Amino acid sequence: MPSARRITLVVASALFIENLDSTVIATSLPAMALDLGVNPIVLKLAFTAYLVSLAIFIPISGWCADRFGARTVFRAAIGTFILASIGCALSNDLTSLVAARFVQGIGGAMMVPVGRLIILRVVEKRQLVNAMTWLTIPALIAPLLGPPVGGFITTYYHWRWIFWLNVPVGLAGMVLATLIIPQVKADSVPPLDFRGFLLSGLGLSTLIFGFTLLGAAVLPQRDALLLVVVGLTLILLYLRHARRAPHPIIDLKLLAIPTFRASVAGGSLFRIGTGAIPFLLPLMLQLGFGLSPFASGSLTFAAAAGALTMKATAGPILRRFGFRRVLVANALISAGLLGAIALFSGSTPHLVIVSVLLAGGFFRSLQFTSINAIAYADIDPPRMSRATSFAAVIQQLSLAAGVAFAALVLEASQAARGGGPLAVGDFVTGFVAIAALSGSSLLVFLTLRPDAGAEISSHSVATAPAVTEGRGTRG
Repeated sequence: MPSARRITLVVASALFIENLDSTVIATSLPAMALDLGVNPIVLKLAFTAYLVSLAIFIPISGWCADRFGARTVFRAAIGTFILASIGCALSNDLTSLVAARFVQGIGGAMMVPVGRLIILRVVEKRQLVNAMTWLTIPALIAPLLGPPVGGFITTYYHWRWIFWLNVPVGLAGMVLATLIIPQVKADSVPPLDFRGFLLSGLGLSTLIFGFTLLGAAVLPQRDALLLVVVGLTLILLYLRHARRAPHPIIDLKLLAIPTFRASVAGGSLFRIGTGAIPFLLPLMLQLGFGLSPFASGSLTFAAAAGALTMKATAGPILRRFGFRRVLVANALISAGLLGAIALFSGSTPHLVIVSVLLAGGFFRSLQFTSINAIAYADIDPPRMSRATSFAAVIQQLSLAAGVAFAALVLEASQAARGGGPLAVGDFVTGFVAIAALSGSSLLVFLTLRPDAGAEISSHSVATAPAVTEGRGTRG
């Protein structure tokens, strides 16, 4: 069998492509809108199509890998991502671009979880920490490179090259996956909850797309509202199905665990607010302040740099203050830094912009790390895979809802002043709204006990009245 390092590097390379592609597109939105002849706000559909596709197909990725083999699924995921990238590059209208982005999401949904599953299945436990360290590099470096790379390509070449670059890199990944990745299958595979997959997938996609289309001149508003109603109906049907199914694709019983419930509910509010940043910020810098895509990307990368610097400090901060205090205080700090973006103007020094974005990236990353960690504080091993799928689905849906919410606020602000091109004031309203939404997540985190997640944070709460074996939050 190939060495663990070689296997990890192949998986990490594939994840790098997926992470890079999802960040470079944000800087190119105004240029893409101009080329396709659509309102820049309408390109929210290119964002949400990808994120919704991830949310639909992530829950079945593990089942597919167990049933058909990890190498087969991983290689097919890369191939799907390549073909969808070609479709994006050749898109001549909004419909074809959104469709290609949705297919790209299918590839990404299979590539990321299956890649992690391969590492967990083939790497020895004593090498697992080192392997997972390598695997986190794409998630840290790609968002750092994405905005300036996307801005450079868009400014000096053409936005379509963003997608064409995926082709040779992806083909190389498929060859390496064939040569290096082992074919791993599970000994026994539980039956797929196909009815649950259809109800949840159709319900979530219809609801999010309907909400995204509200206020847009793509469909009549009556049809958009009809999609929302149909989506809600299908989700209600799934809720009834999940209570009866022996192996539901999304296990709602996990919400009975207080720490997991707080992570899902509070994390969703926080991500809906912060998920709008990649959509709102490049539009404001380019359409509001008149910066080029490259200049815009050279500023927005600071948020990713701030997130990168946080990684070494999260552990000590959580040990010192504990999850509850960090999540509550950090929700306020992050919301304040989001609101500070609303104070930017065309004359704001770039050093000030970079400083605010750097600080915002640091505190948002600390919040994400804390939310993700406390989700699994009281999850027992048999339910870990179901909790991971549940959390991943909610995360992608929250990000998609964030883009849709921000676009709706922009459209409402436009309409309130009588229409016309996007103005700086529209973005001010948008950033104030998402800051308020992110900040409201502290109301959920306040419900946590002081010793919540103490077993994984190593935080000692001397004043806590009852701490039973470090698991005072189990419900």
